[in-house]
Amino acid sequence: MKQKIILRKKAKSLEPVLMVGKKGLMENAIKELSILLKNKKLIKIKLLKSAIQNKNKKELINEIVEKTGSELIEAVGNVVVLHKK
Repeated sequence: MKQKIILRKKAKSLEPVLMVGKKGLMENAIKELSILLKNKKLIKIKLLKSAIQNKNKKELINEIVEKTGSELIEAVGNVVVLHKK
């Protein structure tokens, strides 16, 4: 729990490194996220409104977490912070 609080504080200064758009989660986006997580450990991504129109936001976030093998740190609005396990 305490680690999540520390990671949340670190994430405040991060800029989104990837934006998920109307095409949703393509295989290339998953690969890119996995590489970014491996290199940076803590990343922020932005879900564009067009990505959320087709799916429920929580389902989309859970799909990202499962496919990248990461941990959800924070989801505020359309911004999601992920940490590599």
